[in-house]
This record gives sequence, structure tokens and C-alpha cells, in this order.
Amino acid sequence: MVVQQAGQTQTTYTTTTTPANPGVNTIIVSQAPPMAQQEVVLARPSPDHVWIAGYWTWRDSRYEWMAGHWELPPSSSATWVAPRWEQEGSGYRFYEGHWN
Repeated sequence: MVVQQAGQTQTTYTTTTTPANPGVNTIIVSQAPPMAQQEVVLARPSPDHVWIAGYWTWRDSRYEWMAGHWELPPSSSATWVAPRWEQEGSGYRFYEGHWN
């Protein structure tokens, strides 16, 4: 459960298990995430690299921007599932990105 007291946001850390992403930690906070930041996408290092867009994560009781970067997929058939925030009741749950 997410609780907000005297201007502070408390977070609840839970572990969920799904077939695609076993043991993934999710974070629930009461503050909506900020709008995504604009990023400059640098030159692609190789035709095999995939751009992983930046996103907001929750660290040290606040939102922190994780900059986008180029990454090599684990296999040629892998697709990136971007991290996301979803509203859940009065809180927001974070789902980590992963290769599928």
C-alpha cells in the first residue's frame, strides 16, 4: 500500500513473478512521474544496436532520470519492452524494462 504523510512519499517495494520476467522488483509511489525528457540520440554504433530510450525511475525517495543509450540485444530475435509507470489506484507502479 502507498501512503503519503506530512509531505513525504513512502514507497512500497514488492516482488512479482511473471513468465516473461521472473523475480522482477516493482516500485509503487504516490507521486505521478514527470514528463519524459527530450534526448539527443547519438549515432548508432552498429546496425545491431537498439536504442533504449531514457525513463524515470525511483531512487532515494525521488524520481531520477535514466539516460537513453544504445544496447546490443541478447539475440537477433529479441525485442525491447520499455520500462513504464502505470497508475494503480491512487499510486503509480513501475515496471522495469526487459528483453523479450
